[in-house]
Amino acid sequence: MPEIPNLKYIDDLAGNDLEFRTKLIHIIKEEFPAEKATYEQVKSGNKYVEIARIVHKLKHKISILGYEKGYDVALKFENSLKERTPQKTLQVKFDTLLNDMDDFIANL
Repeated sequence: MPEIPNLKYIDDLAGNDLEFRTKLIHIIKEEFPAEKATYEQVKSGNKYVEIARIVHKLKHKISILGYEKGYDVALKFENSLKERTPQKTLQVKFDTLLNDMDDFIANL
């Protein structure tokens, strides 16, 4: 069963502060597309450290949007990149996750 993104973490963090909640969502909507685009640009190269750095940044947004299994995939993918042994199956899962996030964020 695929994970369903949510705003629970943001809602918990913001509490009843609607302005703060809106700011958090705005930050994600602003930062995610640029980070995803950077990842897409470098992912086909062998710059494992650079790719791992971008995956690390994206990993936090994955967590914020409630993807627990997705976070684990990102962590494993990041570690495999740091070890210079990237696994294609992890990359495919990570790429699918980013596309799902993109769809979710676009509808916020």
